[in-house]
Amino acid sequence: MSGAQAPLILADQQRKLRMAARALSRAGLVHAFGHCSFRENEDYFWVGPSMPLGCVPVGAENQRVPVRGPLPDGVLGEVRIHQYLYASRPDVNAVGRIMPPAVMALSTQGLTPRCRHGLSAYFANDIPLWRDPRLLRNDDAAKALVELMAERPALVMRGNGVVVAAASLEEMLSYAWFLEDTARLELQIRAANFAPEQGCLDKDEIRDRHVTTGNVFGRMWQYLTLGDPEYVA
Repeated sequence: MSGAQAPLILADQQRKLRMAARALSRAGLVHAFGHCSFRENEDYFWVGPSMPLGCVPVGAENQRVPVRGPLPDGVLGEVRIHQYLYASRPDVNAVGRIMPPAVMALSTQGLTPRCRHGLSAYFANDIPLWRDPRLLRNDDAAKALVELMAERPALVMRGNGVVVAAASLEEMLSYAWFLEDTARLELQIRAANFAPEQGCLDKDEIRDRHVTTGNVFGRMWQYLTLGDPEYVA
């Protein structure tokens, strides 16, 4: 990457961060609370404005945050989760802290959704549950949560939403939607009084359905951001 290209790429990521924020809101995956970010480099990442994600205006300034060290003034306390993910996982370039309702409903019962269809294969049958429903506002708790999450793409917080970690903003947004669709299906299975231990994909099926080719995440990004005021075809 040349020195001239870097500012253009960063500006495009800033635009995509605002788009991802609004897309999460339009999809019902956040409400007044929630946040998302992308990694700039080893030392810094960017998080959206501290406001409801659906209210982020066109061209709004995102906030630059160090991967290590105190949070800047005005940055939400739970952004510590983003810090610890970026510090410990070089594979992670985007993080979402979301409030999807179906996942939330299951979490209040100490449950995370099982792998029952193609979109749930990205999470296998291995979604960890953080059992403390309190707000996460200190470094020790953020570090423990990230350690529990390990290398997985998502973690559910009991009665308190979800953390999603991915290689790009497009992938993060896709995982957020896939996980809520997985939970929707889980609720329907249980509401129909089907045996919850039946119907899960096995290891071979999960492997074969965990598809990243065919522009999977690009298509989801197009679907979820179409109509956004900063959308570029």
